[in-house]
Amino acid sequence: MKIPPFTLERYFAKYEFSAKYLLSSSDCESLTLPELLEMASPEMRKTFFELKLGYTESMGHPQLRAEAANFYDGLSASNLLVAAPQEIIFLLMEALLQPGDHVISTFPGYQSLYEIARAVGCQVSMWEPDEAAGWHFDPARLAELIRPETKLVVINFPHNPTGYVPSKSDFDEIIGMLRERGIYLLSDEMYRFLEIESGTTLPSACEAYEKAFTLFGMSKTFGLPGLRIGWIASQDAPTLARMLEIKDYTTICSSAPSEILSIIALQNKDAIIEMQNARLARNFALLDDFMAARPECFQLNRPRGGSICFPRMLGVESTLEFADTLVAEASIMLAPSHVFDYGHQHFRIGFGRENFGEVLALFGEYVDALK
Repeated sequence: MKIPPFTLERYFAKYEFSAKYLLSSSDCESLTLPELLEMASPEMRKTFFELKLGYTESMGHPQLRAEAANFYDGLSASNLLVAAPQEIIFLLMEALLQPGDHVISTFPGYQSLYEIARAVGCQVSMWEPDEAAGWHFDPARLAELIRPETKLVVINFPHNPTGYVPSKSDFDEIIGMLRERGIYLLSDEMYRFLEIESGTTLPSACEAYEKAFTLFGMSKTFGLPGLRIGWIASQDAPTLARMLEIKDYTTICSSAPSEILSIIALQNKDAIIEMQNARLARNFALLDDFMAARPECFQLNRPRGGSICFPRMLGVESTLEFADTLVAEASIMLAPSHVFDYGHQHFRIGFGRENFGEVLALFGEYVDALK
């Protein structure tokens, strides 16, 4: 498999650990190990501290899969496979796709959601949103992209980087057209339960459609990316079995401490999700005020979900050049739209971190000084 460099990850590798301030991180504030263990039941705390650091089950710890299955009506632990989220995308596409297949993916987006399919030898079409309509992904446009050889559609809602969440009627229309044609669906739901607008959480695709695969995990909503734990949920047992066979050539199994810590987090999911959403609400209020005070600099379509948004920057030729200058002069890192292969007029803001207000204020001082 020949695959090009991952533009966003290479950009983050350049600045993420050297810049003093991060304004584009897509995850929520991370819990510390003591904070997470404080939430643990006495039984789980004992399990963690007496854990033997041996191999784990390739499918994932049975209790972890059982806890994660509680997110999905009608599914059980047997419907889930645990791996790192990035690894899961690779495993599914390697298991499902053949050279010559056609894949449709929401775009802009996380590069592996379409680049791995290309590397397999598939033709890939991009389903792009309408910025003027609030980054609306029109199901009618998706229908136009479907071909007789379309094997897989990839969606990501809440959408990274725009924060768009479709209506329930649009979601149902997407499921209906794929079911009618027998097309598989990969639904990246890594930002699920972080919907900004009340009542907009969609059903999980794996509940709604028998040929759907749902990706979720600990990285975004739970603020635990360092655990490297995610899962795929599906009613399609044969494809999950094939993914498990391929996993023998990748990680084989997950980290034992990470699995136990993930179980603890899932047993406290309501408290963690409530905490993250409260922080997002506080931070987005700050961002709203920031943007409203600078209409000559930015144009923002209000995100509906997730911890990210994708403003248009006015009065600059290249947000890549702007971002490189910003990190050099103010040690503030932005993710320009170049890293999403989406031109040079936008950038991603991440508002899930605790120090967001401090960094946003410094960014505002920088921007105001340029006026």
